[in-house]
Amino acid sequence: MKILITGSNGLLGQKLVQLILAKGEDELIATARGANRLPIPEEKYTYQSLDITNRADVLATIERFKPDAVVHTAAMTNVDQCETEQEACWKLNVDAVEYLIEACENTGAYLLHLSTDFIFDGEDGPYDEEGKPNPISYYGESKLAAEELLFKSSISYGVARTVLVYGIAHDMSRNNIILWVKKSLEDKKEIKVVDDQLRSPTLAEDLAMGCYLMAKQKAEGVFNISGKDVLTPYQMAIKTADFFNLDVSTMTKADASTFTQTAKRPPRTGLIIEKARTQLGYEPRSFDEGIAIVAEQIKA
Repeated sequence: MKILITGSNGLLGQKLVQLILAKGEDELIATARGANRLPIPEEKYTYQSLDITNRADVLATIERFKPDAVVHTAAMTNVDQCETEQEACWKLNVDAVEYLIEACENTGAYLLHLSTDFIFDGEDGPYDEEGKPNPISYYGESKLAAEELLFKSSISYGVARTVLVYGIAHDMSRNNIILWVKKSLEDKKEIKVVDDQLRSPTLAEDLAMGCYLMAKQKAEGVFNISGKDVLTPYQMAIKTADFFNLDVSTMTKADASTFTQTAKRPPRTGLIIEKARTQLGYEPRSFDEGIAIVAEQIKA
């Protein structure tokens, strides 16, 4: 297959590039805004700068490469930033999807779109693929609007919904709960960790594998692609502290109401992944296994 990735400089984009090149079966086109930041020599794939908010750029790029599948990982994912910069959020998260749908209509490509548990209000999670969306943040609204564009389109598409992605990327200062807890406890810093929210933390490598399985099979419709454990952030923090043998005396439980955040968060999400397991052969690692993988990457 010929696979084109948007957002190849991001965490998921990098893991997808590594996975596809390791498999060695497919022709790969990596795209992102600006220069290529991947630590992999370009003779193994093609890199193309692409501004996904520019319709002409999107149409020309997809027309030029004519991929069999487009895996769309680029997005504005900072929930608070989406709340304060709504116009930019809509351009990146909705308009860009509209342009990609048009480009895929023109070329017959399959489009895999990344979505989120934040399309739900979190009142009765964990959710399966039939859960009723009711976003409570602008980020959630934008991601749901993008899904709806796909549902109404005539193209071949898949939607991969995911939750709380963590991992280590090259040349990125992106934080995650494991790194934050590890550093805070090592520095004897007092931290409060939420114990009244539920999530299914997702290792970036697992999400990449789920996307790869969907793209290779051109799996149609919505699939939950997340970790298999449903945990509170406090439980994740305890597991992290246990793995690294860290003193937890400076860490306390808190409830979400004690934090002031610009955007609302759904309290209890998490995703049920049975459909992805049975139909795609998707099998993610546990959070404990994920911590061990991240620990090895920190060393490296």
